[in-house]
Amino acid sequence: MEDLKRVVDDIHKIKIQGATNIAMTGIKAFSDYIQSVSIDNLKTLKKEIEKAQSLLSNARPTEPGLVNGLRHVIQGLNIENLDEKNVVNSVKHRIQIVSSYYIQMIKEAKEVIGEIGARRIEDGSTIMTHCHSSVVSNIFSTAKKMGKDFQVICTETRPKYQGKITVSELLENGIPTTLIVDSAMRWILKHKTVDLIITGCDSITSEGTIVNKIGSRLLALAAHEMDVPFYVATPLIKYAPNTSLGYLIEIEKRSPDEIWHDRPNDKNLTILNPAFETISREYIDGLITNVGVFPPTLIFHIYENHISNIIKKLRKLE
Repeated sequence: MEDLKRVVDDIHKIKIQGATNIAMTGIKAFSDYIQSVSIDNLKTLKKEIEKAQSLLSNARPTEPGLVNGLRHVIQGLNIENLDEKNVVNSVKHRIQIVSSYYIQMIKEAKEVIGEIGARRIEDGSTIMTHCHSSVVSNIFSTAKKMGKDFQVICTETRPKYQGKITVSELLENGIPTTLIVDSAMRWILKHKTVDLIITGCDSITSEGTIVNKIGSRLLALAAHEMDVPFYVATPLIKYAPNTSLGYLIEIEKRSPDEIWHDRPNDKNLTILNPAFETISREYIDGLITNVGVFPPTLIFHIYENHISNIIKKLRKLE
């Protein structure tokens, strides 16, 4: 349990970066924990599964990728068809198989998005991005491998400076990169030629609204004003299905220490640190996903069809 709690803590403290990486790391930690427990009856094992699922699912409430992944893994167990004589070991074995397959599926989705997104990048173009997304970084590295000549403008992304991670990855791939402060977004779009904007996302609602790092909506609004195409790259696991039932996505408020660690101890000072914000579908030209590029309004139907097929595959795994 200590190893599992350590992963949960790392996710909460953003030591593990990117919603896709969080999903893969969390699912592996879930599987490893279940393999480690010494239990001889199914009822107790189910309690441990629920406990581990709850701990991981609450690590970052804004990001449904891990929540969906855990739910899909459990749905893929197909417990009713397992060997009753050795059901505990059978369940543990199924979790290991299904989890490994699901993680591999996420990796493959990331590669597919990289190829699809790279096709949108033209030689000589300038692309802008915000925060850090391993999916978006993979689009850029894939385009570079295709031999395309382009440059990228990154925001520093206050207060945790995740944009610097993006810059480092781009430089490692030999991609010309410009770093700007967040508040220079509109200035850049007005004074420089930006051909395309691609960001990642943390979650998608049933209405096609995107939730992403604070500052994303400002960039989308500036892009709309300057008529610059704005795309969001994301695997489908970041869709939040409970939003179709009226539930709202919680916007995580993080510690004031991230903004000002040695701030004055004055009751008149208030520091707000919202980590995310929404981008309305009207400002998004398209979602770049592992099943293709489409408008945000289609997310509900495409997700339902895709996930039903995934669950069927998981249940058939040997």
